[in-house]
Amino acid sequence: MPGLLFAFFLSLSGITGPSQTYAALLDNPPDQTVLGGDRDLKVIPGGQTIGVKVKSAGVLVVGHHLIEVSQQSKLSPGENSGLLPGDLMISIDGVKLDEVSKVAKLVERAGKAREPLTIVYKRAGKEHTAKLTPAYDRNDKVWRLGLYIRDSAAGVGTLTFYAPEQGVYGALGHVITDMNTGTPIVVGSGHIVQSSVTSISKSQDGDPGEKRATFYKESQVLGNVESNTDFGIFGKMTRNPEHSLYQEPIPVAMSDEVKEGPAQILTVVDGQQVERFNVDIIHVAHQDTPATKGLVLRITDPRLIDKTGGIVQGMSGSPIVQNGRLVGAVTHVFVNDPKSGYGCFIEWMLKDSGVVHQEHTFPYNLKAV
Repeated sequence: MPGLLFAFFLSLSGITGPSQTYAALLDNPPDQTVLGGDRDLKVIPGGQTIGVKVKSAGVLVVGHHLIEVSQQSKLSPGENSGLLPGDLMISIDGVKLDEVSKVAKLVERAGKAREPLTIVYKRAGKEHTAKLTPAYDRNDKVWRLGLYIRDSAAGVGTLTFYAPEQGVYGALGHVITDMNTGTPIVVGSGHIVQSSVTSISKSQDGDPGEKRATFYKESQVLGNVESNTDFGIFGKMTRNPEHSLYQEPIPVAMSDEVKEGPAQILTVVDGQQVERFNVDIIHVAHQDTPATKGLVLRITDPRLIDKTGGIVQGMSGSPIVQNGRLVGAVTHVFVNDPKSGYGCFIEWMLKDSGVVHQEHTFPYNLKAV
């Protein structure tokens, strides 16, 4: 039951097709919290392609399989116990699970002793307990649970910002989800390294392309991974990574300061060289509280269109700069119009990184008009 390696940002970048008007998709009524006091904040925009390796805070159930226990009978103890894809197994018989290799040893011991296992797992943030007895696979001569599981993931994405004063970074602009279950990965540990783009599969209508990249200098860790939220991954970083277009921090724009009009995105389309490409921000949402899909952008730079066809998978997290300020990050591509896509406001990424803090709460809801 080995852990599987998969490219979560290449195959899952929250891709969607436009089915409503931009305004209907974006204009969400604000909630209660208003951020303020951080309008002089400065960070260093990224744009570098990064390799990411994470281990989940437990062992993730990603599917069921049947075990042949006799010529006439097949069963899955895991499925019969009520465990479902997306459940995160925390412990077995009191032993904390931090890698899949532990599961095989515990299953073999219980199987030989003909004893049930007590599994503590999380589903939708709540802990539950399941009991199951391993079954003996008559073909492979091993004891099994009848579950497909994994504990690790790897892929590539784009660095959004580095905040030198706080020593933290943000990347991706959207949550990492498991490619089989669609559930967010609860990060136990992880790190990011340099990555180099080797080729581009161009986007076409109905078929979003992707960056193909390899990890580079894996022994030289850029930073750790501490959290995985709706707005990306975040962790500690001690220095500005190589190939940055900026050596000094630039101002950031709060969500209410972003305007429709020309802007640039920073991203890599060849090797490790970060480049600027022109875009238009064509719609801006009214958001006073964190929400995804904060703006709609359209690629206008003929160089980028010629190279990629528009927005491609692996471009998630590419910084958006407008009038000399960092305003957001690319997050999604419209499948049926790959020259267009969504972005999130940098304010929400900075909040999740701990750089921006909540300051004021109002006891009533507001409605945008």
